[in-house]
Amino acid sequence: MISGLVQILLFQSLGELISKFLLPTLPGPVIGLVLLVFWLVLRKGINQELALVADGFSQYFGLLFVPAAVGVVLFLPQLKANALAIVSALVLSVILTIGSSAVVVRFLSKEAKDE
Repeated sequence: MISGLVQILLFQSLGELISKFLLPTLPGPVIGLVLLVFWLVLRKGINQELALVADGFSQYFGLLFVPAAVGVVLFLPQLKANALAIVSALVLSVILTIGSSAVVVRFLSKEAKDE
């Protein structure tokens, strides 16, 4: 289990270093996650220790939403003041997402019928 945790922390640290010195606009943990995925693709699998740590972390994903919920409550006056713009943006983005997904599915299904 320690080996899996060390792997995760190593890739996060590498991501932080790359973010600090090369790509300051991207968050370090995101870069580290991408590096970890590439590493796992190169190795063609995940080892048991890393899988054990990942399973342990995934049980507590709900706790990650607590800071986001606190942030929403903290900015509640700003959200109320801009409620119309926020709701409009959400509705429009959902409609555009569904529409673009339908176009992609229709395009891909035509190609599948041709084969």
